[in-house]
Amino acid sequence: MTPDQTRATTTDQTRAGTAPWWTSAVVYQVYPRSFADSDGDGVGDLAGLTARLDHLERLGVDVIWLSPVYASPHADNGYDISDYQAIDPVFGTLEDFDRLLAAVHARGMKLVMDLVVNHSSDEHPWFVESRSSKDNPKRDWYWWRPPREGFEAGQPGAEPTNWGSFFSGPAWTLDEATGEYYLHLFDRKQPDLNWENPDVRQAVYAMMRWWLDRGVDGFRMDVINLISKDPDLPDGATTGAGGLGDGFPHFATRPGVHDFLREMNREVFGGRPGEFLTVGEMPGVTWEQARLFTDPARRELDMVFQFEHVWLDQGPGGKFDPRPLDLRDLKASLGRWQTELGEVGWNSLYWNNHDQPRAVSRFGDDGEHWRESATALATVLHLHRGTPYVYQGEELGMTNAPFGGVDEMRDLESLNHYRETVAAGGEPEAVLRGLRAMGRDNARTPVQWDASPNAGFTTGEPWIAVNPNHTWLNAQAQYDDPRSVFNHYRRLIELRHRLPVVALGDFRMLLADHPHIYAYERTLDDTRLLVVANLGGTPQTAELDPEWSAADVILANTEDVRVSTGRADLGPWQALVLRLWPHRCGHTGARPFAEPVK
Repeated sequence: MTPDQTRATTTDQTRAGTAPWWTSAVVYQVYPRSFADSDGDGVGDLAGLTARLDHLERLGVDVIWLSPVYASPHADNGYDISDYQAIDPVFGTLEDFDRLLAAVHARGMKLVMDLVVNHSSDEHPWFVESRSSKDNPKRDWYWWRPPREGFEAGQPGAEPTNWGSFFSGPAWTLDEATGEYYLHLFDRKQPDLNWENPDVRQAVYAMMRWWLDRGVDGFRMDVINLISKDPDLPDGATTGAGGLGDGFPHFATRPGVHDFLREMNREVFGGRPGEFLTVGEMPGVTWEQARLFTDPARRELDMVFQFEHVWLDQGPGGKFDPRPLDLRDLKASLGRWQTELGEVGWNSLYWNNHDQPRAVSRFGDDGEHWRESATALATVLHLHRGTPYVYQGEELGMTNAPFGGVDEMRDLESLNHYRETVAAGGEPEAVLRGLRAMGRDNARTPVQWDASPNAGFTTGEPWIAVNPNHTWLNAQAQYDDPRSVFNHYRRLIELRHRLPVVALGDFRMLLADHPHIYAYERTLDDTRLLVVANLGGTPQTAELDPEWSAADVILANTEDVRVSTGRADLGPWQALVLRLWPHRCGHTGARPFAEPVK
């Protein structure tokens, strides 16, 4: 290493020393039902996860985000919680959880719990009490309202508002015993908690402190921007779907959310020693709002999950009406979030999670260019400014599943959509096409550990079928293959850990109008990276600023690298990362890229 290189590294590390730990961290999401089954009942569990921690240590991730393992009737696969301080028997026991947590910490990793407090299960004791009578002390812990004026309970249109549920149908269900309706933005078995009631908030904060006392390292907060509703509960604009209205403006990201989150931060984390992570899932959040939520001076959240980029390929019919993604739209969206949260706030970076289809099938090519597109998408995402999230199986390039019919699907959202749309006259096969492309079950097929029956996930009958491509697409086949998707993810994670410019460098989008090439520059002090990827199946050529001809290619997802003075020739789905050492920089402010070669 030359003296110039040493000085650049030292300068970078000095700045990195003042940054929060999670700026250089990578988070791995575990959906426990589908991760690893230890007892042969066909459902993943905590002991199975503990037995597979070596996989995550080998990958190099820093944090495990554990999707809900609390006691639940499983109407929505555990996101309907009946006891926030108990482990559901299908996943194990509190002792199993403690063993998992100890093993995670022993490997130098952290564990973050899923916090689902916009709603509970209708079998939670709080709701059981709340629905028992109109004068029960917990009645106001949930949103109860009488029928609409002029209507009798149970009549069509008698719901207190015209809001539609995210899971189809009205957002209100009648409780016949008391003659009133309760609000559920999701399934009828997921009644919404009333955060306007301070007793509700204090009960939630006490539960959070209980888990922190047990040793967990923070929380991912499910749809947390929906917890503040307009108390007047006005009707929404009619959407045309069965006369239902859009209540979103009346319950999403209202000003009261900021008050609740500041109070939560103060009551739960204030004065508590340790390094914690708080991330809020926020459908519909804008970058302006996200800056407020993640401004460290406001003491609300460390980062948010935004949805803008994963809504870009939805057609006029919504989620299950997919359309091809225009790369220019994606660059405009992600580039805007990079720029606007560059000085204040922080980004979460993701393609996949338990609610999204597999990225390599959605945005890439899961056929001829499966490996190249999986690694190109990973390269583009991970080297942005922000904290990357890897969803289980993503590091293997897992694909969408070939569901033969709706009988093979398990997800409540998909089943409700199919039933409602077909009943309204939708053509069944057309509905199935949308579900196969965008349904949440795609993310929930078991992790593919090896080529054995059921992919090494279970010795029993899996709760949802294993993708048949596990015979060649599996972890065991990739560990010792230097070109594998898994090992490419390892290298990306290592770059974030090793080079502060990846975590903290400035961001500049390049070639914003190019329909196939995604390129950007990262700069920290006098260290510069150039990321350039062809996100398509035909070769592309881009002109380079001549100074990049002196750069080192520090990462590539193919062996045929063709970078010469003034140009980069990119094969289908090829991604390159170039580092320009400080002593080679003659940067004059010129764009690293000229216009693309036609």
